[in-house]
Amino acid sequence: MASKHYETDVLIIGAGGAGLRAAIATRDEGARVLVVCKSLLGKAHTVMAEGGIAAAMGSVNHRDNWEVHFRDTMIGGKFLNNWRAAEIHAKEAPQEVIQLERWGALFDRTADGYMMQRIFGGHTYPRLVHVGDRTGLELIRTLQDTAVARNVDVLMEYTIAKIVVHRGVAIGAVGYARASGELIDISAGAIIIATGGAGMLYSVNSNSWEGTGDGQALALQAGAELTDMEFVQFHPTGMVAPASVRGLLVTEAVRGEGGLLLNAKGERFMKRYDPKRMELSTRDVVARAIYTEVQEGRGSPSGGAFLTIAHKPAAFIRQKLPSMYTQFSSFAGVDITREAMEVFPTTHYVMGGIRVDPSTAETSIPGLYAVGEAAAGLHGANRLGGNSLSDLLVFGRRAGQAAAVHARQQTPALLPAATIAAVEAQLLTPLRSKSGEAPAAILSELGETMMKSVGVFREESGLRDALARLEVLRKRSEHLSVPGSIVFNPGWHSAIHMSGMIDLAIAIARSALAREESRGAHTRVDYPQIVPELAERNTVATRSPDGTLAIQLNRRTPMPERLSALLTGA
Repeated sequence: MASKHYETDVLIIGAGGAGLRAAIATRDEGARVLVVCKSLLGKAHTVMAEGGIAAAMGSVNHRDNWEVHFRDTMIGGKFLNNWRAAEIHAKEAPQEVIQLERWGALFDRTADGYMMQRIFGGHTYPRLVHVGDRTGLELIRTLQDTAVARNVDVLMEYTIAKIVVHRGVAIGAVGYARASGELIDISAGAIIIATGGAGMLYSVNSNSWEGTGDGQALALQAGAELTDMEFVQFHPTGMVAPASVRGLLVTEAVRGEGGLLLNAKGERFMKRYDPKRMELSTRDVVARAIYTEVQEGRGSPSGGAFLTIAHKPAAFIRQKLPSMYTQFSSFAGVDITREAMEVFPTTHYVMGGIRVDPSTAETSIPGLYAVGEAAAGLHGANRLGGNSLSDLLVFGRRAGQAAAVHARQQTPALLPAATIAAVEAQLLTPLRSKSGEAPAAILSELGETMMKSVGVFREESGLRDALARLEVLRKRSEHLSVPGSIVFNPGWHSAIHMSGMIDLAIAIARSALAREESRGAHTRVDYPQIVPELAERNTVATRSPDGTLAIQLNRRTPMPERLSALLTGA
């Protein structure tokens, strides 16, 4: 089939908060930009970041500043964070919040008219600027309106299947329209990956269907490096029942507004795991606590823990947590102003991702950038709530600016016809095969394998078993057969994502096997202690042309004294 050609200065893959912030920055630099998204504009997982944007505004507690935010982020990430990324983020987050407000975002206010900020686990002070429990939705609305006003070009419901690298530089991409199957090729001076996370690798997750790790897989296949892939965040509170909504996010704002965690005996069990911070401990600690309570027989009837905010006035709950009130009322028949919620950890966020330079968000491939959840570095071994939204704002802007500068130095050229033809042949293989397996069964087994053996708790035998199963799934995925045509064919889309998803699953499992300690969201039952010297080493995954994955533990650049002094006594 013929390929439709596009040309732009900067191609952005993904239209969530990170992609839109990058697009705005690119346009403000005077560059042409084309955003390609797998779903619809405004339909992004960013909206699930309900609790707020972490930024040291100091509007609720004047003692808050960037140094405290930096310290909290490093402590929460168990010191594995890229310290330069953490510094940039803490310093620049407030100005991004102010910029959002100038573009029209409406944040909740204190009685004195300042931005309201709520407390979240791991933050020293109330730091999350918010709009009830719908902050991500307000962020997307604001960025989308701003991008549209800047005449950003968008291709909706398109999938990018390959990033094209020529002489070591990213020069474009090949993809297709999900509705018609039409092939497209895009010549670009620079490319920004902003595709979000990979929660769909796990059977129980809070992600929408788009979260299949496309950007990370595309970058890995193009020759870029992934780092810290073992660190997968299991949000402590996802819905447990009914089964149709199992894993759906229950925002940390419930605990931030005073929610209590109870076991079947009515005990506030967090006193056993973090008696100082209790429900406002970091997400890794709370997730392990809930998991342990259930495993030891103190779980709720549906196999979770109880989370209650019912001791607060009903009007307060409906004002502060309108989405949670509606969510439980509609899906579970629970009135959270009077009844407890049942919650259990759900796969929520991948701290690992594409390795980038924190100043520019450029990957190891010149001209290829990554931002948001697709990238790695800022969050280390565990992300603090609210840091994801300020992350995508700060580094989305930096990526857009750097990509525009790079693109000005390039002359977009037509992509090689042989490359486009090879991508087309690969895409059509499952449709042309008359015998083979349907992708649904393999994807189901992939999710169950990851949840069982590469989940909240890991150990060597389980990880090795998972890797053996993943290799079997890889071989099976090489012989897929999908009936129908290229038009409106969900089975075909699943088959196309399969190889990349399995690559990422193997990268996570192998990185988890390589890190012989427990740190943050990575808990090894057979290595329960933190190994201090491993705080200086990050796992790095690379893929050879034959598909072989190599994992190394690389030493990071030492932190300068001006920053390490801020962590004294931590």
